[in-house]
Amino acid sequence: MTITRTAPAEVAVTPLSGNLGAEIGGVDAAGPLDDRTVDRLRRALLEHKVVFLRGQLLDYDSQAAFARRFGDLTLGHPIYSAPEDRPEVREIDSRQGTRANHWHTDLTFVDRPPAIAFLHNKVIPPVGGDTMWANTVTAYQALPEPLRALADRLRIVHSNDSDYTDETVAARREYIATLFETEHPAVHVHPETGERALLVGGFARRAVGFTPQASRDLLRILQEYVTRPEQTVRWRWQAGDLAVWDNRATQHYAVHDYGAEDRRAERCTVAGTVPVGVDGRPGVVVSGDTSGYNAGVA
Repeated sequence: MTITRTAPAEVAVTPLSGNLGAEIGGVDAAGPLDDRTVDRLRRALLEHKVVFLRGQLLDYDSQAAFARRFGDLTLGHPIYSAPEDRPEVREIDSRQGTRANHWHTDLTFVDRPPAIAFLHNKVIPPVGGDTMWANTVTAYQALPEPLRALADRLRIVHSNDSDYTDETVAARREYIATLFETEHPAVHVHPETGERALLVGGFARRAVGFTPQASRDLLRILQEYVTRPEQTVRWRWQAGDLAVWDNRATQHYAVHDYGAEDRRAERCTVAGTVPVGVDGRPGVVVSGDTSGYNAGVA
């Protein structure tokens, strides 16, 4: 990693709720940042799970460069093609039918879901369009002991053919033309913090070894612990805001309460690792090949 010779930024970290979320001040994500500042940002992210930087003037190159300070980038999306000149970006545009108004952890149907996501807001509606995040670590900690013991042993199949895609993706047929399914542990061990976190959400389809009805009941119960208000934080966007979240420890929900108004943002993601359960068993691919997504740009 190249060490820049700029003065360390004075990073201000202001918590936003009791269980997650912090606003970061004193950092220009478009400017050169020394390694000490990036380390401070990473520590804030691991502690607070999602952090927000107001008023960031970022284009594709500067956003991708900032995100690369945290790890290798994926392609923009495992299914949709990105613009040729911006292969590492995913355009989130409500007018193209992209409305992620379901609770989810990003792209859990792949074998290596993204580790960290960087979402830069470009256009906001006059009112509405907030995003909520939930802490899947404290949600796990809140489980009653018998349910926690069950969750520690549970395996869940995640799929792109899921309830998440029913209303949020206009071209559903294209989205599920190739089936991608991966079996992950319901509880995985965070590779950096060692914390245990629930891995469920909108792409979770069924619990391995259970009937369809029992699967639905188990997923509903676990998900209810994730989305309790005390596990959440809500962000009111301003144009230019940059949200950075630990995809290994959160779910999020983009509130669609802005009618036909435009809401647009661009996302880059840092490649993750295969989730590993409490018992040491990693996630395994059931169907489909998304290896090119995590390989990123050669």
